[in-house]
Amino acid sequence: MSLILASQSFTFHSTFGFEMKNIKESANFIWSIADLLRGDYKQSDYGKVILPLTILRRLDCVLEKTKPDVLARLEQVKSLNIQNLDPILDKVAGYKFHNHSQFTFDKLIADPANIAANLRNYINGFSEEAREIIEQFEFDNQISKMDDNNLLFMVVKRFQEVDLHPEVISSLEMGYMFEELIRKFAEISNETAGEHFTPREVIKLMVHLLFLNDRDILIKKGIIKSIYDCCAGTGGMLSVAEEYVREHNPEATLLVFGQELNPESYAICKSDMLIKGQSASNIKKGNSISEDKLADEKFDYLITNPPFGVKWQKIEKQVRDEHEKKGHGGRFGAGLPSVSDGSFLFLMHLISKMKPEGARLAIVFNGSPLFSGSPSSTKNESSIRQWIIENDMLESIIALPNQLFYNTGISTYIWIISNNKPSLRKGKVLLINGVDFFKKMSKSLGDKRNELSEDHITKITQMYGSFQANEYCKIFDNKDFGYYKVTVERPEMKNGKPVLDKNGKPKADSSLRDTENIPLKEDIQEYMKREVLPHVPDAWVDESKTNIGYEINFTKYFYQYKPLRSLEEIRRDILALEQETEGLIKEVIA
Repeated sequence: MSLILASQSFTFHSTFGFEMKNIKESANFIWSIADLLRGDYKQSDYGKVILPLTILRRLDCVLEKTKPDVLARLEQVKSLNIQNLDPILDKVAGYKFHNHSQFTFDKLIADPANIAANLRNYINGFSEEAREIIEQFEFDNQISKMDDNNLLFMVVKRFQEVDLHPEVISSLEMGYMFEELIRKFAEISNETAGEHFTPREVIKLMVHLLFLNDRDILIKKGIIKSIYDCCAGTGGMLSVAEEYVREHNPEATLLVFGQELNPESYAICKSDMLIKGQSASNIKKGNSISEDKLADEKFDYLITNPPFGVKWQKIEKQVRDEHEKKGHGGRFGAGLPSVSDGSFLFLMHLISKMKPEGARLAIVFNGSPLFSGSPSSTKNESSIRQWIIENDMLESIIALPNQLFYNTGISTYIWIISNNKPSLRKGKVLLINGVDFFKKMSKSLGDKRNELSEDHITKITQMYGSFQANEYCKIFDNKDFGYYKVTVERPEMKNGKPVLDKNGKPKADSSLRDTENIPLKEDIQEYMKREVLPHVPDAWVDESKTNIGYEINFTKYFYQYKPLRSLEEIRRDILALEQETEGLIKEVIA
């Protein structure tokens, strides 16, 4: 079976392995617990209680079966004066974390009078990495506040009633649940849910495209690969990628790495990695652009959805210093985007972390990186595009339907980058126009009104894999996106004659200066003869001012002419509307 056909027959377990209805029911039950906080908490602060307790209850359920064994082993070894018991107790727990307190959620609610002290004891009983996750929420403050308002026992009791064991709710399902909770909290607090996660069907498409033609990860036994998300959020992209590999090749290992700035999202992501047996220390907290916590790492796959149009003036000094001092020895040698939109910083950061022997990258952008920035002596967005395309790294761009994301209805695009293109794709770029591949949602979620079906994901993946032109796909040479930006001069005139400079050449009149964008595949002088000189025969090109730029104009490449309606058609429609309006008026008057 070819890889393309294999991708068609492959379906994510997460799509058919559970019902989204069940996830929403569990999320709604947890969400209903927030009603207990009404009056004592602002709605915008509900998440400070609900999210950490959801994680705690999840960890409690995960460790339930082995907790007695952990406590028994602790009694055996605590007299041996071992400095670090965590590895020993982790092994007994069967995970890369454990809890050695005497408490569980069942035992916590058995002693209502001491609920606050016991809950603190329970949290302190977690091994270091798990305890650090809860600390991200500054949850101790909430324990005091709920206890002071006689809420703590009631809230913990409600959480004890929900079963979050992995046999009941898988890791992927848990990811959906967290996303549903975050979306609800974002709605009531008027925040942006889309900053935390990407719609799962978009991630599925990205993962299909990322792994499609890699025989090693899809077929080879015992293969170990790595994937990195520099804006990891709650870990959705890493989880879907891991699920894909597990479903397609159970004997492959995908090591996941990520960095996330938001502390709550970081904590959710890290807890998920702990439970799945991944190395939670691979998930770092901080701004990946100004503080790369995985600076020495290189990866096989890279995937992310960076925030759209985010200003980066807060970290401008660090970024400019790296650009100016390190050049291409650092991450940003190709150029710096406008301070009003740091999208390209994330892409250059990811490119710098690709394994040199071959790596692939999928990133979601809005439309701005396609065309922003004008070619000039200053390295900007245009020079970044030039560097990517001239180094033959841009493999494909897929235009997605509008209104797919929770926090924006604008146009979005998936860029596929490779530093080791297959021979068939070398020197070429595949553009896919997928704007019509969507179905309407029965109920919108924020700005998200459309979604990709499994069939849409399969069709787009097929078009990407086949690398053939059709009405939705076009194949271009790298140079097709490049152009010369030339400065066209005309002479300063005096008494009907051109003014000459000291070298006897015509002096340029700055008020008549113009520019022309000439495709790279064209000869500049031939273009001038054909397009400019017939209109202004005294014009010339100042070659010292010529710059090369690159842009990708999706609208132009996929433009479809729609003939204008005839006057007769318009007249008939107007008359029909007039008659309809007249009839309505008569009904109202009658």
